Amino acid sequence: MKHYVIMAAGDFPVHPIPLKALNEADVLVACDSAAAGLVKRNLSFDYVVGDMDSLGKEYQEQLKDKLVHIREQDTNDLQKAFHFTTSLCAPGDRITILGAAGKREDHTIANISLLTDFAKVHPGIRILTDTGIFFPVLGSGEFPSFPGQAISIFNPGCRQLYLSSRGLEYPLDHLELSKWWTASLNRAQGDCFSLLFEGEGEVVIFAVYPD
Repeated sequence: MKHYVIMAAGDFPVHPIPLKALNEADVLVACDSAAAGLVKRNLSFDYVVGDMDSLGKEYQEQLKDKLVHIREQDTNDLQKAFHFTTSLCAPGDRITILGAAGKREDHTIANISLLTDFAKVHPGIRILTDTGIFFPVLGSGEFPSFPGQAISIFNPGCRQLYLSSRGLEYPLDHLELSKWWTASLNRAQGDCFSLLFEGEGEVVIFAVYPD
């Protein structure tokens, strides 16, 4: 089982948890807009994926053996990198995204919103930031936590969705997620919490790391 890490062009991680994922990656795929930052940090990586409009000619020449040039403009660099990475994956392989947050808020929102689409192709996809983890959920389930862990739930698909919960400090009881913030800023009560989907839908959960 391999661990694939995709490096996007947001803030470079400094927290030990995303740095551990970066250091232990079996295959590191850089979005074209992130490749220069990796080179400047003397970090090795395996592929550079994108339309190359964010990577200077000098870096393109230096990294020509690693370039995966995808010219279409209908998807962003993270989407291109994700779909390329899934073409390499075998069943059971993991994909973690780093550098998806920070610098520009519009990029951050777009990257997080892509998680539910990505999960339909590769379950278990996640984004690690310097404060916590974003992971997509496509249906009812139980999720590990710790007492007092900050938990936020978002409905990026904007589909009508009702949720109920167990194990959260502020229980969800047939709550309609009509706005992005509707189920945000909650807390776990114990070592797990559960969500019950009433109908079809998908959400993205943000959970902070332990102190």
